[in-house]
Amino acid sequence: MPLLVDSVLRGGILRDVAQPRLAADGGLVLRPWLRRDAASVRSAFGCPDIQRWHVRRLDTLEEAVDWVVQWVDHWDAETAASWAVVGADDEPLGQVGLREISLAQGSAALSYWVAPEARGQAVAARSVEALSAWAFRQVGFNRLNIHHSTANTASCRVAGRTGYQLEGTLRQAIRHADGWHDWHVHGRLHTDA
Repeated sequence: MPLLVDSVLRGGILRDVAQPRLAADGGLVLRPWLRRDAASVRSAFGCPDIQRWHVRRLDTLEEAVDWVVQWVDHWDAETAASWAVVGADDEPLGQVGLREISLAQGSAALSYWVAPEARGQAVAARSVEALSAWAFRQVGFNRLNIHHSTANTASCRVAGRTGYQLEGTLRQAIRHADGWHDWHVHGRLHTDA
């Protein structure tokens, strides 16, 4: 059955190129994950806050390796992408990524986390800003979303600080270990500058 509208983004727009390195303010760099990052990822997922909001933990180094290497396949399938956020020493400070990529709609949801030792330095906000700029200007996405539990006030601050407007609340939209949470929906369009 034919669609009545063209896809916003053509298939291959991601998989046909190498995942880029992106510069962020303050000397941060967003780069593809490397196998050697697994120990840092495992350590970050040992943080109770990351476990709470991302609803997972990594118990072994092998699980962390699997988490790191999965992103190559997601990039090739054009379904998701993730970058390690690194400083001058090239060690991961956090993660920023695109989930739920829809080439047809030209949309995706952003995710991010920051390792405990890197918090309080606007790492998430600077990373979200750099990824958003690339997604809108270089790739051509029309809309990006940020979804988070209404109890996750830090994520809400990042969304607001980076120009993602609060558009509404979805009741009991996400289940965390402590039960159902309402979900804030923030959005930003390519025309929002």
